[in-house]
Amino acid sequence: MVESTVKNQRNLFQRFNLEVRDHMLAWQQAVLIFGGLLLGLFLSALMLVVAGVGVSDLLNEFIISIFTSSRNINAVLLLSAPLVIVGLSAAIGFKARFWNIGIEGQVIFGAIGATLIANYDIGPDGFRVLLMGLVAALFGMAWIALPMVLRLKLQVNEIISTLLLNYIAFNFLLHLLFGSWKDPITSFPNSKIYDQFERLPKLAGLDFNVSILLALALVIIFVWVLAVSRFGFVLKFVYSNSKMAKSIGINVGVLVACAALASGALSGIAGFTISASIDSRLTQSFFVGYGFLGILIGFLARNNPLLVVLFSVMMAILMVAGQTLQVFYQIPFSMIQLIQATIVICVAASEFFIHHRIRLVK
Repeated sequence: MVESTVKNQRNLFQRFNLEVRDHMLAWQQAVLIFGGLLLGLFLSALMLVVAGVGVSDLLNEFIISIFTSSRNINAVLLLSAPLVIVGLSAAIGFKARFWNIGIEGQVIFGAIGATLIANYDIGPDGFRVLLMGLVAALFGMAWIALPMVLRLKLQVNEIISTLLLNYIAFNFLLHLLFGSWKDPITSFPNSKIYDQFERLPKLAGLDFNVSILLALALVIIFVWVLAVSRFGFVLKFVYSNSKMAKSIGINVGVLVACAALASGALSGIAGFTISASIDSRLTQSFFVGYGFLGILIGFLARNNPLLVVLFSVMMAILMVAGQTLQVFYQIPFSMIQLIQATIVICVAASEFFIHHRIRLVK
């Protein structure tokens, strides 16, 4: 009886063949990804309903409350800006097959660079915030330079080196905030509050600041680089087959170095936008979640800058609605993380079916 059951199961599985797809049209890929996203959202809603949140409450918190409240819309836009930038940071690195897992450390050092300018009043007041952004980009580039050199010269895996540098950056941040950069007024382990001219200004008549315009400008630059510039064309070649690109004379090392430095600069700018627009100072936990979400957004968007914007807004909505669910419905933060993981798994599954198909053998 047992042998017969096992044999029937084997026969059932043998009727399905896993095949590699040669090609899938762009609209078909979009349908699969969108379907995976909808499935992830459905499963997430189902988990919240099981946890005790009513269906009407879900509709209110995720749709009605988000899109009808100007306060919530402003919160989503404010959170979307740094998410777009870290998503672009991950995408540009991934495009060159440089797996930058240390976005968090570069975000920290970008904010440290910006705060350095603010704390020591470097530069004229009118250009202070611009100088803070430039220095933040340079600090982000500096923090990714070592993993880049180790990868190109010694073939050290950048996943490990960038990840370990996150811990060094975090402990250096604590050293500053519990030491010389401690708030002189409150003695709390935060930097002093930035002066008004050291913060990103608000748009006229609106509650959110120019960080969203900065993020959109970077998206436009990213689109131009990938779609129009020669660098973007060669980068696509390297992404498709780096060995072939190297064999025909393309300097893959220089291309990877440029992409890695651009990734670090974008992460540094993201740190600057968080500290200069959301917190208005350097804090111990300003960076939490942005590194992971940047990698997640880059992966979900498949390194497409326009999709980076879409998924960044979606993650921002989840963050804003998640805070409401934690406060008013006592949903633990771990449940919010589970929702994010569920969405990732479903979209990753759709990515699998873009490149593979299951055929029934008659």
